[in-house]
Amino acid sequence: MKTNSIHYHTLSANGINIFYREAGPTEAPTLLLLHGYPTSSHMFRSLIPILADRYHLIAPDLPGFGYSDAPSRTVFTYTFDNLAKTMQAFIDKLNLKRFAIYVFDYGAPTGYRLALANPEKITGIISQNGNAYEEGLGSDWGPIQKYWKEDTLENRDALRGFVTLEGTKFQYFSGVSDPSLIAPESYTLDQYFLDRPESDEIQLDLLRDYKNNVALYPSFQEYFRTYQPKLLAVWGNKDPFFLPPGAEAYKRDIPDASVKFYDTGHFALETHVNEIGADILAFLDSLPQ
Repeated sequence: MKTNSIHYHTLSANGINIFYREAGPTEAPTLLLLHGYPTSSHMFRSLIPILADRYHLIAPDLPGFGYSDAPSRTVFTYTFDNLAKTMQAFIDKLNLKRFAIYVFDYGAPTGYRLALANPEKITGIISQNGNAYEEGLGSDWGPIQKYWKEDTLENRDALRGFVTLEGTKFQYFSGVSDPSLIAPESYTLDQYFLDRPESDEIQLDLLRDYKNNVALYPSFQEYFRTYQPKLLAVWGNKDPFFLPPGAEAYKRDIPDASVKFYDTGHFALETHVNEIGADILAFLDSLPQ
């Protein structure tokens, strides 16, 4: 089937209904797009049409995000291990044998766990402000790192600003030179899901667990050194959370990695989708099939 229309599906993976967007010819090379916080596959709405003429695109919403199920914390423990376990079930259900990954923010530790578990499946990696190096962590992580060191209610409560509309808009607008490029439905939709019952506690659980991603950085880096995957880093250079040194660090372990910076913030696709799309097409064209 050849179409660049976007189709919207749901399937059960790890007992959770996972919503996903799909586009492009099913016989073409596949790109799995993994979103970050606090968004969903909606962040790829403008990128998918750029790529869909030549590539098969699959963009799921992680558990607790977007239109996927957000099971209660009493029945699902919100850790990155469990997000990856669910995405493993998702790719298994779709019978994905070979694919590239696009990882952004939370999508990076989720996708890199998939890469560790399935090195034979990964044809290439696109990291858009998706961190795997401690030097990439900006000073805005300070309150979160304090929570990692002292798991107290006071430190947890100090992070509740992250799930407010003000906190969401900060992620979208910080470092953006032309705010008129930010579509209001982006942060409005994200906040709609953040405002659901228990969503704030789910997100605070994941912020607490993020320390386990940092602990896995050496394993991710060993994977890079061992397998030398083709990698393109496309980075908003004014991201307050994931700094440019985190993008440059990929070249330490993958000398042939390509690193490109754009004059924007965390959600680089909101302002530079055409430039990033062109760079991604050139990269995907270079990958083994």
